Amino acid sequence: MKRISLLLILAFMAFFSVKAQPKSLHQLQQDFVDLRFGMFIHYNIPTYAPEDWPDPDLSPSVFNPTKLDCGQWARAAKSANMTYGCLTTKHHSGFCIWDTKTTKYNVMNSPLKRDVVREYVNAFRKEGLKVMLYYSILDTHHRLRPHMITRAKVDMIKAQLKELLTNYGPITAMIIDGWDAPWSRISYDDVPFQEIYQYIKSLQPECLVMDLNAAKYPREALFYTDIKSYEQGAGQKISTSENRLPALACLPIQNNWFWKQSFPTAELKSPEWLVNENIIPYGKAHCNFILNVAPNRDGLMDDNALAALKEIGKLWKNDGHVDDVPLCEAPIIGHNMAKNRPSESSWSYDYGIMDFANDDDFGTAWTSNPLVKEPFWKVSLDPKQTINRIVMTEETGGCLDEYRLDYHLNNRWIKLFEGKAKDQSRVKIHNFAPFHADSVRLTVLKHNGTVKISELGVYSAVSK
Repeated sequence: MKRISLLLILAFMAFFSVKAQPKSLHQLQQDFVDLRFGMFIHYNIPTYAPEDWPDPDLSPSVFNPTKLDCGQWARAAKSANMTYGCLTTKHHSGFCIWDTKTTKYNVMNSPLKRDVVREYVNAFRKEGLKVMLYYSILDTHHRLRPHMITRAKVDMIKAQLKELLTNYGPITAMIIDGWDAPWSRISYDDVPFQEIYQYIKSLQPECLVMDLNAAKYPREALFYTDIKSYEQGAGQKISTSENRLPALACLPIQNNWFWKQSFPTAELKSPEWLVNENIIPYGKAHCNFILNVAPNRDGLMDDNALAALKEIGKLWKNDGHVDDVPLCEAPIIGHNMAKNRPSESSWSYDYGIMDFANDDDFGTAWTSNPLVKEPFWKVSLDPKQTINRIVMTEETGGCLDEYRLDYHLNNRWIKLFEGKAKDQSRVKIHNFAPFHADSVRLTVLKHNGTVKISELGVYSAVSK
């Protein structure tokens, strides 16, 4: 009897000592899409300036809401049948609205002297809503901008992310902005994406990392993000008939992201249009819709915005899961070892020479001369680095029928892949066991049009 009791105790202890395994990325993507509809909250020091990009040295003294009530925001979200919120913890001007130890440029040195992030997460969780956070890499106050990135500034980014991801409970997603965008010009090498991505996952394994970079990267693969994003106001439109990736579409209900003096009386986007042209069709296309509602300088949402949200809630009920998100390749997170390296090719057509296939610009392409039967393109690499992924992006999908990938090392070429393209997508991803190479080569064996390669990337890691 004593032996049985001992065995039961040991089994009990073993059961509770086993840590729950984090969800797979695919399950987290499915959970995110199933949330359907949420509230973006652009509220920060630009609220108290005439422009969304204020003076980067604007005094914290202007941040002085007299009626701040994050509970009102949460109740407004609930009235529209939203399931989560996302708050701008730090926007491009660098002001932090949490009690950070990394800089004095924060809310605790404003007249408010209250941790807005803390009040936001508490209020939204009280209403049963999920919590996401927005964070800008571009930071004009702290001179985190092009040609001014140092190791100390990267460490500051990590310190701020650590505060946000260890002091405020579970964060469903970290939505990052101002990174590798044409207007921010801070590359994923200046602030190393893989390092930041893996650091976030080390702090919260189930936190999705979303970079708002859709303006640059093809819609057929997850380049540097767990969720593909579309900023509709910037002309980024998701294809509801063709999208196969977990996605997010965002739009402000007002005319700007941050509050303006005209907002209380300005016309808002129609609740009917938001429901019928955004929430419903996007939900059928594996896409979550986030609607920005900007609080005013008192720290409250305007009456017209509150009324519009209630109307949305009357028109649409959140019934959760619509469809299964298709399995997709793991996000591309590593450094592109082919970027701007010396390249060669068979005869090109006109000015579309070989350098366009690794210039980090998906709007240009190496174009093979139509007279070449089996065109090739190759790039020279640093052989000290480990490779396990090659990503090839055509200018348009479906031209390559059959091709071969080889790598060169120790004076010989070694075949990696030879065969038919597995689908007609313009982005073709190949994963391999790790290897070293001083060159990588693409040879096109059969094609049904003009061969145009926008980018051929060589990467050192596949995310798990």
